[in-house]
Amino acid sequence: MTFFKKPKKLIKENDQNKVSDTSCELESNVYEPPQTIEDLLKKVREPFSSTEDLRTHWVELASDKRKIALLFIDSIVDKQIIQQQILNPLFEMSKEIDTISFEKVISLDLKKQTDFTKSQELLLLSNTLIFTDDPSCYYSVVTPEKVDRDFTEPENEKVIRGSHEGFIENISSNVALIRKRLKSPKLLVKYFKLGKETHTVVAMIYVENLANPSHVKEVEKRLTSIEADAVMTPGNVEESIEDKPFSPFPQMLSTERPDRVAANLMEGRIALVYDSSPTVNVVPVDFFVFYQSPDDYNTRWILGSFFRFIRLFSFFIAISLPSFYIAIVSFHFEVIPSALVLLMKSSLENIPYPPLFEAMLMELTIELIREASVRLHTKIGSTIAIVGGLVIGDSIVKAGLVSNLMIIVVAVTAIAAYIVPSNEMSGAIRLLRFPLMLAAATLGFLGIVFCFMILFFHLCRLYSFGTPYFAPIAPFHFSDLKDTFFRMPFWKMNTRPKNIRPIKESQDNQTRKWDTDE
Repeated sequence: MTFFKKPKKLIKENDQNKVSDTSCELESNVYEPPQTIEDLLKKVREPFSSTEDLRTHWVELASDKRKIALLFIDSIVDKQIIQQQILNPLFEMSKEIDTISFEKVISLDLKKQTDFTKSQELLLLSNTLIFTDDPSCYYSVVTPEKVDRDFTEPENEKVIRGSHEGFIENISSNVALIRKRLKSPKLLVKYFKLGKETHTVVAMIYVENLANPSHVKEVEKRLTSIEADAVMTPGNVEESIEDKPFSPFPQMLSTERPDRVAANLMEGRIALVYDSSPTVNVVPVDFFVFYQSPDDYNTRWILGSFFRFIRLFSFFIAISLPSFYIAIVSFHFEVIPSALVLLMKSSLENIPYPPLFEAMLMELTIELIREASVRLHTKIGSTIAIVGGLVIGDSIVKAGLVSNLMIIVVAVTAIAAYIVPSNEMSGAIRLLRFPLMLAAATLGFLGIVFCFMILFFHLCRLYSFGTPYFAPIAPFHFSDLKDTFFRMPFWKMNTRPKNIRPIKESQDNQTRKWDTDE
């Protein structure tokens, strides 16, 4: 709700932010401001008439008895900043105060404002507003309350070797963590405000000489097209700007690790940093980005390649192992080695239900245990996991509801799903195995092959901000295989991924020139 008439002639933003002018005079045809400071404050405070945390502090200058009013919302500002950056300079300069010295001495963050329609928004953004005896303008100083937590390592992205810093719920601190790793003047930051009521701040970060301009424009276009009353979480933004919202695969990488974001920025990608959230989204991405971990690059390339291959192999185990078990037991018993036939027959002969029911029962039990361990307190959650894994597993086998082999299959499947470094991709994998189990129970191996064909076609047709999702497999780029199924040595990785079309595909990576010197 606004109470000031918008100006007929727009004032340039640069002119509003200048503080070197000695007066705040506006053109006479803009609007007619209130005549007294009391009338001005009444208009500004009127939308907040029902709230009790709006404060007005009066300051009387000792030199000429002039009054200055400070307006702020008590619950979201730091009173120590107000005292140090506003009140103390005012008291010190009160004997020789004038408009020029007032602007110079109060704060480096002081901005002159002539648009009174922005006063409510500035108050909600933790600004302190300063009103003088000149009713044609006012001043704003950013005075946010500091309630930040430490830069601790993210719980869901731990590494053995490497940085142990993580993003927090402050956008300025998160941008600083990225700049700490990329000390380049080409690192650009652009801010957007989303949500008509929430005014959530989103920072778009990219390296100017690497990120493709078409990708930058596309991200800006999608962000500015969001029109909603409330944009509360990164998930709201992700669902609003991703290419295929009905696809089970995530099309934006979500991470809380600054080193992971910095590495992707240097490949030509774009990062979206959100206020009040430690999650940062990276775009555009491909399927193999979700299986990359900082540990791959902090260890020797042979070990890193081995761990990468294990993760990618776990994808097939996580989505197909229960379905293969169902298909073999239900339709293709002849593929079982003769040495295992009697063992499997003795394990299954007392089970009154079909293999599909066994698999569904155990998979749902695993998901229930996972949700319980996440929602409960840390100490209680570990107890629930032990109880679910030992007591329930042993009891359900003795009761004759599930076979021993099904317990092994489900346990291996759960472990394979949690190997993925990305929680979003892990969730997609856990969902995909349910339709594969239904297809295996209906058509056996034929149903599994049919589902894999649909999955492969979907991955080939999927795009992330205009970038092929299944690259470098489709379309095929041989040079990009050096960082997909395995990782080549650092000194061999002298090109950036072609699928995201960076401005500079090659990168200077001559790190072993000493080895060629005579």
